[in-house]
Amino acid sequence: MSKKNYDKRLEVEVPLEFPFETGGVEYAKLTMRRPKTRDSMDAAKVKGTDGDRGVFMLARLCNVSPDVIEELDEIDSNTLSEQLSAFTGRQSAN
Repeated sequence: MSKKNYDKRLEVEVPLEFPFETGGVEYAKLTMRRPKTRDSMDAAKVKGTDGDRGVFMLARLCNVSPDVIEELDEIDSNTLSEQLSAFTGRQSAN
């Protein structure tokens, strides 16, 4: 059985390609922490689409409101999703 490659850091600072301002706060980077089982369980309880659950999860792991995640450029949203995958071993860690 092969050992999965995953990002073992506890948190990662993710610079945004497209910084933005919302609610009077400027966002040029977000810090994402490693997910816990509790996060996945809570995300599964979110009513709505897979996208709604994804926004919930990214917001929780980055310690921001879902409104902030919804304002991200799609490129930056994809970067955060890729980092989440790296944390969980669904893709190679950088």
